[in-house]
Amino acid sequence: MHLIRPFAGLRPASGRAAEVIAPPYDVLSTDEARTRAFGRPWSFLHISRPEIDLPVVETNPYAPQVYAKAAENLGLMLREGILARDPARCYYVYRLIMGGHMQTGLVAAASVADYDANRIRKHEFTQPDKESDRVRQIEALNAQTGPVLLAYPNAQEIDDILARASTGAPDADATADDGIRHTLWVVRDAEIQARLTLAFDALPALYIADGHHRSAAASRVAAARRTANPRHTGEENYNYFLAVTFPHHQMQILAYNRVVADLSGMDAAAFLTRVRENFSVEKSSTPIQPANPAEFGLYLAGQWYRMAIHREMIPVNDPVARLDVSLLSDHLLGPVLGIKNLRRDKRIDYVGGIRGLPELEKRVNSGEMAAAFALQPTRMEELMAVAEAGEVMPTKSTWFEPKLADGLVSHVLD
Repeated sequence: MHLIRPFAGLRPASGRAAEVIAPPYDVLSTDEARTRAFGRPWSFLHISRPEIDLPVVETNPYAPQVYAKAAENLGLMLREGILARDPARCYYVYRLIMGGHMQTGLVAAASVADYDANRIRKHEFTQPDKESDRVRQIEALNAQTGPVLLAYPNAQEIDDILARASTGAPDADATADDGIRHTLWVVRDAEIQARLTLAFDALPALYIADGHHRSAAASRVAAARRTANPRHTGEENYNYFLAVTFPHHQMQILAYNRVVADLSGMDAAAFLTRVRENFSVEKSSTPIQPANPAEFGLYLAGQWYRMAIHREMIPVNDPVARLDVSLLSDHLLGPVLGIKNLRRDKRIDYVGGIRGLPELEKRVNSGEMAAAFALQPTRMEELMAVAEAGEVMPTKSTWFEPKLADGLVSHVLD
């Protein structure tokens, strides 16, 4: 089996991509999805968030009728010719442009066996209920519609092939309502497909950036179908999952900042005294967006501060403990504020860097939060090092932008 292979993608008919593509299913609430899909009958949200088409009182997203509605909506879009399946296996070159940032990757079917063997590396734990949701969605549709975001390490040959394949007229080109441009080229040439397949086979690993629940669900579906199929060969579509893989050096991670609701009974002066036990702290006349590792911005009582952890406190050989998110948690949030369970403690919240520093000021100035911490974005090399070590990234460590579109290409399992 190959690490990746081409597949006959299910995608919008010519000229329909702008009507179809939608944000990833897990970045919108039900209400947000309902608003985004209003007046857009062919939005993929009708498949990825089908509860929006059920009565409001029945919008439990895990109810059986929700998955049935997804299948019904998919069938309608197929009958109406909004979606169509390519007649032969293809690769798809996918370019994302957000402002001045551009990244070009490959849509492919990735091997479940390599995922199970950890050649497709993970860095997050998954939650069984979220896995089961994706399993039910895949089974209802007989397709994977939410791509897993992967990164591949340095591979100039792959970069060059993708660059050449994305120079002609695209097969789909749409700008979403958030301003992100999604462009797709279909790679039908068998020789180019073979070169890409072999070039990926030569890689030591791929790295999951986003989509741990989708890949875990694909593995569960494959295991169940393998057991139920007495003629299983390993070549069936269910042995692969929908993925988009980009060169790691092109991927953009934004900061995942933190805000805290209180200072654990301290006033600002006492809090700063405690912080200075592990960090240097100096006032700043301007907002602080950290430019170096192990540096942080602190917004407290209307004042910005620049913080830097004492260098001797940075672990050298621990890829998790030396992350900025870990340094802040291990040496301030935990020992000073008593915030130790970052997933469940209601005193802490997370603000994606795309919202900027003004959002941190807003939440503190409103009185909703007592203090805010601005972090430097985690680097892809740090994420890959954690995955290589078989470790797990801390909660809310990465915020990838731009996001992939749901509906641009889907992977049918028969």
